[in-house]
Amino acid sequence: MKRVVVTGMSGISPLGTGWQESYLNLKTYQNFTRTMTEWEQYRDLQTNLACPIDNFKAPKHYPRVKTRGMGKVALMSTRATELALEDAKLLNENCIKDGSMGVAYGSSSGSPNAVAPFAKMRMEGCMKGITATSYIQMMSHTCAVNVGLFFELKGRVITTCSACTSGSQAIGYAYEAIRHGYQTMMVAGGAEELCVTEAATFDVLYATSTKNQHPTQTPSPFDRDRDGLVIGEGAGTLILEELEHALARGARIYAEVIGFGTNSDGAHVTNPSAKTMQVAMEMALNCAKIAPSEIGYVNAHATATTNGDVAESQATAAVFKRPVPISSLKSYFGHTLAASGALESWLTIMMMLKGEFAPTLNLLNIDPDCGKLDYIQSNFRAIDTNMVMNNNFAFGGINTSIIYKRWED
Repeated sequence: MKRVVVTGMSGISPLGTGWQESYLNLKTYQNFTRTMTEWEQYRDLQTNLACPIDNFKAPKHYPRVKTRGMGKVALMSTRATELALEDAKLLNENCIKDGSMGVAYGSSSGSPNAVAPFAKMRMEGCMKGITATSYIQMMSHTCAVNVGLFFELKGRVITTCSACTSGSQAIGYAYEAIRHGYQTMMVAGGAEELCVTEAATFDVLYATSTKNQHPTQTPSPFDRDRDGLVIGEGAGTLILEELEHALARGARIYAEVIGFGTNSDGAHVTNPSAKTMQVAMEMALNCAKIAPSEIGYVNAHATATTNGDVAESQATAAVFKRPVPISSLKSYFGHTLAASGALESWLTIMMMLKGEFAPTLNLLNIDPDCGKLDYIQSNFRAIDTNMVMNNNFAFGGINTSIIYKRWED
């Protein structure tokens, strides 16, 4: 089996673009939830809260011939990937264009606005607004395809459209592709474009926060008084590389991917199962061939829904059998759905390298029904650890767990 390392990373989220801006915003201990006054027009929608990216624009150097088939979600994916490739010193290198590099990327769907003309056609019998690129923008694999085309990648394309595990499954499957020798390098990540329809999806399940008058007080994962999730948006990309290839070209290595586990509840579409969540974490540990005691921090999926938080925390407690340090980055920039696994992996690796981990915001009173864990509250926690775990869980009962190890020469 090949060893797989992370040689480039970047992300775009409400926190900012790239690590420096994101880190500075994490250190303010403020979240980016705001009231979406433009959503007030939708009758019966209970939540008016989201974490949008207000200032994202495609770079001026992107040629129109490459962007005309991209909606915002594909553009964010491409930009996050460009920054990650640049970070890995691989941008525009011939070695990524000869089939050695593939792409694993996911989103919950394509750009929602591109769907509207098709809906209008069905409702009104009119094709107005449908263009030659409408489907390309709305298709579920628009991110993976456009990233591959933009950077002329000729390796395998893995499209992980599994809702909230899209980004983490992309990293896991990219890891497996390199580990088994099918690819030398992989672009891996996930992205999501904010749309009111996503909020409505959770709203009808009574899973959204309705603290519309107090936006910065929510979401509040693991808190006794939490009232639901807040939707966010963004894109995150990791560049994974076979170890010997990375060493031969003198690449800077951030971390090694040492464990990945994914499975399915096989029981219910939206009601999570602590038992199979636990199994997914154990699969990752077994893959890594390490004991739970070697993990110094867990980045939780923790969306601030009652069933999700309780099931996940109980599963984590059952795996670790000790109060392992844990926190949720969704308290800063909301639930970025398909982007969450990639963004949270990136930020977790960077926090491991800095030796300090962000607390869960708005966690004032830990829910007594949650598992007995060491919930990081109030301030950054200094933790010197060489191994971290990132967990994500999705509709359909899809569970993922990834373990990263600090790289040491």
